[in-house]
Amino acid sequence: MKIAQVRTFPVRVPIDVDLAGLKARPTMSVCLVEVTTQSGISGYGMTAITQEGVVAHAIEHVAAPQLIGEDALNHERLWEKLYWTVSPRGQTGYASHVIAALDTALWDIKGKALSLPVWRLLGGARDKVQVYTTFGFPAFDREQLAAAARHWLAQGHTRLKMVVGHQGLERRDRGHSLESVIQEDILRVRAVRDAIGDDASLYIDANCSLDGPHAARLCAGIADCDIRFFEEPITQNDAAQMADLRRRTGFALAAGQNEGLAFRFRDLLLAQAVDYLQPNVVISGGFTQSARIAALAQAFQVPVINGGAWPYHNMHLQAGVANGTMVEYHYFSALVCQRLFRQLPEPKDGWLTLPSTPGLGFEPDFDTIRELPRTS
Repeated sequence: MKIAQVRTFPVRVPIDVDLAGLKARPTMSVCLVEVTTQSGISGYGMTAITQEGVVAHAIEHVAAPQLIGEDALNHERLWEKLYWTVSPRGQTGYASHVIAALDTALWDIKGKALSLPVWRLLGGARDKVQVYTTFGFPAFDREQLAAAARHWLAQGHTRLKMVVGHQGLERRDRGHSLESVIQEDILRVRAVRDAIGDDASLYIDANCSLDGPHAARLCAGIADCDIRFFEEPITQNDAAQMADLRRRTGFALAAGQNEGLAFRFRDLLLAQAVDYLQPNVVISGGFTQSARIAALAQAFQVPVINGGAWPYHNMHLQAGVANGTMVEYHYFSALVCQRLFRQLPEPKDGWLTLPSTPGLGFEPDFDTIRELPRTS
């Protein structure tokens, strides 16, 4: 199982959106990684939500030379080697994305070499996982948002998430006051709750776009909307401010999808800042690191849940560990995955059934990937 070659494919993936009156062709960037062993087994990893060309360059010129000739099955040894190569002083950011892309590929190799799916290698806690659907994007106006919610509900998606905050802090310097953002969010959340009724579950996600006072203001304005959790309400996942928000409002909070190192999750737990931890295997240092984080959360009796999209990789973690719960069927990222990979499972009645195929259970569609524009 000696590693012979590492290749990267940083690509821009255009997707066609035609839903609830919104027609758009957004583009999402992904960095795919191929790790090949001397025995001919190839594993495929990925990362996203960053500058994928930068990640690809770091993998090829910094991280990959450290892996050539190493045994691909020694995931703990290789994770530590990658850490000391790209994060020697505890950096997160790009370094965690580099490790995540390579580590997910190594686990794909491990599963193929041992003829087991990754979720079973991680513990095999369950063979299917619940799905919640992220549908409510800022591009929708209020009427479109309500129509989209009704569309997904009619398709059997009874757990729905929408974006709030809409880059509130970032847009302050472009003439958008935080108060106006919050006022609009209150109306948008109420429009969705009215559209889906009382029985469906509703989640909101600010993507770290608010400060403490405005996050609290939003919570007060939608206190009667039965929000199941509020994801990343405060900039930088500030543990102290999130703990204060949780105590003052009674809202369940979730965070962690963009964190890279375990100490950040430890601090959220110690501060009693979250009800759900959200390690994302393609961002938070791969399966190796995310399994450690899940174990840490278990010691605090805190469940882990997928945030930050990419359900087909994260379903393995959520199915593998005892305190795993749901995966995020992020509409845009699911469309991207459907272009990039073959043999993907489809949600049915709110569940994803895990594959029995060795490794991740799906393979890149290189005919499509070769045609996609590269990102620099």
